[in-house]
Amino acid sequence: MTAQNSITPESIATDLRYLQLLSRSFPTIADAATEIINLEAILNLPKGTEHFLTDIHGEDEAFRHVLKNASGAVKRKVNEIFGNTLREVEKKEICTLIYYPEEKLRLVKEQETDLDDWYLITLNQLVKVCQNVSSKYTRSKVRKSLPKEFSYIIQELLHESSIEPNKHAYIDVIISTIISIKRADEFIIAMCNLIQRLTIDSLHIVGDIYDRGPGAHIIMDTLCDYHNFDIQWGNHDILWMGAAAGNTSCIANVIRMSMRYGNLNTLEDGYSINLLPLATFAMDTYADDPCTIFKTKANVSDANHNEKTLRLIAQMHKAITVIQFKLEAGIIDRHPEFELNDRKLLDKIDYEKGVFVFEGKEYPLRDSHFPTIDPKDPYKLTPEEDELVKKLQDSFVNSEKLKKHMRCLFTYGGMYLVCNSNLLYHASIPLNADGSFKDVTIGKKKYKGQALLNKVDQLIRTAYFDEESAKEKQFAMDYIWYVWCGPDSPSFDKKKMATFERYFLTDKELQKEEKGYYYDMRDNETVCDNILAEFGITGPHSHIINGHVPVKTIKGEQPMKANGKLLVIDGGFSKAYQPETGIAGYTLVYHSHGMQLVQHEPFQSSQKAIEEGQDIKSTTFVIEFNSQRMMVKDTDKGKVLEAQIFDLQKLLVAYRNGLIKEKV
Repeated sequence: MTAQNSITPESIATDLRYLQLLSRSFPTIADAATEIINLEAILNLPKGTEHFLTDIHGEDEAFRHVLKNASGAVKRKVNEIFGNTLREVEKKEICTLIYYPEEKLRLVKEQETDLDDWYLITLNQLVKVCQNVSSKYTRSKVRKSLPKEFSYIIQELLHESSIEPNKHAYIDVIISTIISIKRADEFIIAMCNLIQRLTIDSLHIVGDIYDRGPGAHIIMDTLCDYHNFDIQWGNHDILWMGAAAGNTSCIANVIRMSMRYGNLNTLEDGYSINLLPLATFAMDTYADDPCTIFKTKANVSDANHNEKTLRLIAQMHKAITVIQFKLEAGIIDRHPEFELNDRKLLDKIDYEKGVFVFEGKEYPLRDSHFPTIDPKDPYKLTPEEDELVKKLQDSFVNSEKLKKHMRCLFTYGGMYLVCNSNLLYHASIPLNADGSFKDVTIGKKKYKGQALLNKVDQLIRTAYFDEESAKEKQFAMDYIWYVWCGPDSPSFDKKKMATFERYFLTDKELQKEEKGYYYDMRDNETVCDNILAEFGITGPHSHIINGHVPVKTIKGEQPMKANGKLLVIDGGFSKAYQPETGIAGYTLVYHSHGMQLVQHEPFQSSQKAIEEGQDIKSTTFVIEFNSQRMMVKDTDKGKVLEAQIFDLQKLLVAYRNGLIKEKV
């Protein structure tokens, strides 16, 4: 704590205006002194637990379960508290109740013969767990987390010890009364939700909430109501942001991927996007076309779709894919500086022969039926396609639910975040072959490193919000698509996005997407140190935390790079990736004792978790262990609180020297 006597009246003269404003919140010496004591106490509490997830890709059930069990932290705490005093099956029952209180209560009522006795035992157990998870927070912070209905009662239970003889009967009476007045169910639910909330202090989502899985909108609903979180935008999130802004190429990409994975839920149920015009157009245009290569991914398509629906999805898939290639050509033509002319491929097709011509060599097409393409002008939309695109655009920009979720992404998100000596960004920082930062031209200027991410962040916001400059907004609207698939985009950073090749050609060489130098050099400790330094981060306990590229654990890949400096925590949350990764994702947990990487096995379902007590099987690896427990004063929040304390000390001096009068 800074010595108060080092602050003189002369030294605070320049801050007088600010201190007068501060005095409105702390109008007396007693108020300011009390706040200093409070903040000093907070500085000496253990650091709150940070939870990192990435590449969730619409897997809402697995995401919500990982939040509920805090990557196994709830189970660990239950084991610590009850040890050998409870059987494993009993500890499992407590955990399941904490994760899914409403659902578990329904099952208990069907099976339990002496419900009041079960309530008594369970409430006492939950109080113990709640006391444990709340111990690292101030009473004030815990109080703010409490449901109003039970706030006073929970405070009494949390802060009284049943070990003391005089208090034992007092606590018993509270619990017995809750049961006798038929409020046990509501109280248990409130306690379980509080335990979930207090186990994770802050949540970091390192990109890619959207695409592939069916429940991105459910994940966003969960996040919008979450108590403390941030998002580092991934390329799939940015694609949806572009679609919501009205970029038709982004809209086509979003719909194409939804069709590819048989996922209509997010579009139709989540955001009320009207797909009927697309379905009608696809059925008319591709009525006799088998659309074989456009069938949904077999391992991720919804088993509830019947054959007729799957055929329609394939037709819609082909229709929107062709439209996408036409729309993207428009952006490429408007911006030769994007250097993406090699991505205009419809004019490389010999439509009579049904082959793709590349560098003088002919490649047979897997599908050569293109009724909407004029070989003389292959990128021109037909009148029907043009009308369809306008209807889809209108549906996206006017979806109220999508607007709400985009506001959430913009308010709590960005291209990167620096937090407690960790640098979080989704994919990459474009590099040269020697590991130096690559100059990327945007407009008439060059940007690199942190400046590049700042500029991309600004353009994405301009695309969605700016209504002042039509020219600047149009450029930003086009650039948001470039961020999705451009070679120099920090969210992509590959030589090309081989969408056309992967659909229509069998040649593996043409299908390759060559990664930028970053992906080869991220295992180099010096390169990682340079990236961290670019963002103002130094020290032995600093890390880069990434997602984007799934870690293929099944092939022996490791999530830790550069001697632990960089952590890639995309382990295959998405079911589409799990055959490649061999696991079902990583999460990272950073608490007061250190940093742990948690490797998860596939999650069956929340129903099995409730009925059979099945939790996600997880393996924990200690990345760093702190010999001394990390306190709030050791964090970024601690630096902010220390600055507040110093200002309050100056306010005390101002009061005591008559520079500001108390408002008694």
